[in-house]
Amino acid sequence: MHSLDNIKLGIIGLGYVGLPLAVEFGKKYPTLGFDINTKRVEELKQGHDFTLEVAAEELADSAFITYSSNVDDLKDCNIYIVTVPTPIDKHKQPDLTPLVKASAMLAKVINKGDIVIYESTVYPGATEEVCLPEIERNSGLVFNQDFYAGYSPERINPGDKEHRVTTILKVTSGSTPEISDFIDSLYKSIITAGTYQASSIQVAEAAKVIENTQRDLNIALINELAVIFNKLNIDTEEVLKAAGTKWNFLPFRPGLVGGHCIGVDPYYLTHKAQAIGYNPEVILAGRRINDSMGEYVVSQLVKTMLKRKLPVNGANVLVMGLTFKENCPDVRNTKVVDILTELAEFDINVDVYDPWVNPEEAKHEYNVDLIAAPKSAYYDAVIFAVAHNQFKALSANDIKAMMKSEHVIYDLKYMLDKELADIRL
Repeated sequence: MHSLDNIKLGIIGLGYVGLPLAVEFGKKYPTLGFDINTKRVEELKQGHDFTLEVAAEELADSAFITYSSNVDDLKDCNIYIVTVPTPIDKHKQPDLTPLVKASAMLAKVINKGDIVIYESTVYPGATEEVCLPEIERNSGLVFNQDFYAGYSPERINPGDKEHRVTTILKVTSGSTPEISDFIDSLYKSIITAGTYQASSIQVAEAAKVIENTQRDLNIALINELAVIFNKLNIDTEEVLKAAGTKWNFLPFRPGLVGGHCIGVDPYYLTHKAQAIGYNPEVILAGRRINDSMGEYVVSQLVKTMLKRKLPVNGANVLVMGLTFKENCPDVRNTKVVDILTELAEFDINVDVYDPWVNPEEAKHEYNVDLIAAPKSAYYDAVIFAVAHNQFKALSANDIKAMMKSEHVIYDLKYMLDKELADIRL
């Protein structure tokens, strides 16, 4: 019989999901935060989180947490929670490599009676079809006889200081009724918002993947409407404000759809659907629309510049923001890169400014050289791609000071006064 009295947790992966979870568990239970990135582990030992999800005071408050990049240190744990990334590859297929590697690593340290809980987003069935066989194969232990499993999908929202680990209701599941109850009680002990016990691991996996698929499709609809309204010379935001006066109209806005969830998770579901012989049409249509928005933005910008007889080839364009969302340093799967790629097709000189992003990460991930500050009276056009608070605080004079006398201002995020923006999505 499993009990909360003698547990020692091992959290595998200390990114945007794993670290906040480890810190919360570490306030109550002996917890080992594990990551293969030794630099990340050393920074956390020194009380610094580069993702800015956990403040230094919160790290210090987690009394029972230790950090390590040494696999042997995991051997003392008896509950493992896996929070590694689940990206897509260049062919937009699920890349389960991090999950498979984490499972193979756990096989070396897992003992009889231990529980492995996965939080990474996957397609329905992946935990039991891919991850657990990896542990069985490399450990010699038998699933649901020698060790057990659960799935509790992460719901972290990077940069959101209101919806935190403990204040977001948590879906839980387990591989047997007893294990399901135990896992639910484990999470319930730290999640003040409560838990929802799904009937099976597959149900919990499916629930997670459709959360972001639904958001993706809603945004795709609004993006397509924005394209239509632009062709009709109707202001999209004004239409959405008017429609939003109805009590059940959903307040989505057009824009770039990137990040580690919304722009990725639908491909996990469509991959599984195609594997069982079903061709998902609506989901993939939404993905195509959202993946094309970077190209659409640049086409709008170039057309406007040409109409105003501004030079396009060799023009100086400033892109404000590189992250996938506002007020956080997260650049994973950012679709601002699509804008940069498309601008390069026109031989446009591009400066990218984002005070939230580590310049080394921008260079390493996307080969983008961030500028320290925008130049004065230099730009033919500016694209406000991310709604950082620092950008919202700029006055009209601040913005015009960066521009040449003849210029184009593109506001993707409805941040600026309507009169100031030449183009809005």
